[in-house]
Amino acid sequence: MKRRTYLRAAGAGAAVGLAGCLGGGDANPNVSLSKPDRENDVSSEDLPYPAWGQRVPDVTLSDPIAGSEVSVRDIDGPHFHTYFFTNCMTVCPVLISALREVQIHSISEGYADGVSFYPITFDPARDDADAFRAEADQMNVDMDAGNWHFLRPADEAEAKSVVEDQFGVFFQKNEPNDEGNYMFTHLGLVSLVNGDGYVERTYRGNQPDEQALIDDLTALREA
Repeated sequence: MKRRTYLRAAGAGAAVGLAGCLGGGDANPNVSLSKPDRENDVSSEDLPYPAWGQRVPDVTLSDPIAGSEVSVRDIDGPHFHTYFFTNCMTVCPVLISALREVQIHSISEGYADGVSFYPITFDPARDDADAFRAEADQMNVDMDAGNWHFLRPADEAEAKSVVEDQFGVFFQKNEPNDEGNYMFTHLGLVSLVNGDGYVERTYRGNQPDEQALIDDLTALREA
C-alpha cells in the first residue's frame, strides 16, 4: 500500500503513540532501539511515513536562519524532526513545545551537543527566517544552544514533494478567510532519527509524551 493512500485512510487527526520498549535492534543492524510494541503487528512498509528501521528521505533543505543547506541523511548524531507551520494555533505549538522540553533537558543535563532538532515547515510562503525567529522567541526555543535548526522547502511544490510524498506527512491547505489568511489540516508526527539517518522511533498524534521522547533519546545515546 502506498504511504499517502494509507495516511489518507488513517486520517490526519488520529492520535496514536508509538513509543515502545527500549534496547536492542531486533536483528536490524541499522537501529539501536528495539521495535516498538505498537509496530509489532504492522509492517513499517505499510505506514505512511518512514518508521522504525527505515531511512529518512535523501533530501536537502534550507536552514534560513543559518543561511545554509542541510542534507537530512547527513545529520550527525541523534536528532528529531517534526512537521509544522508557524501560523498554526493548535497542533504545531504542542509539537514544538515537546521538542523544546527535550532541548531544555539536553541543556540542563549537559548533552546539548549530543542531540539536534530539525522542524520542517510545509508553509514556505510565510515561513522564512524572520518567521522562524519569531517562533523561537514565542516558544522559548534556545537558538543560542546551536542544536535547533528550522528547515524550509523552497516553495509549495517542494513542500508537497518532501513533506507529504517523501516524509509521508499529510497536510492540506484550507480555504483562506476574508483577510486572505489560511491554515492547514495535517498529521501530527515527531520522528527520532539516529546519526546514520534511520528512524528509531515515531510518535504519532497531537500530544507527544515529552518524557517518552527523553527516555527513548537517552536509551539511544547510551546504546
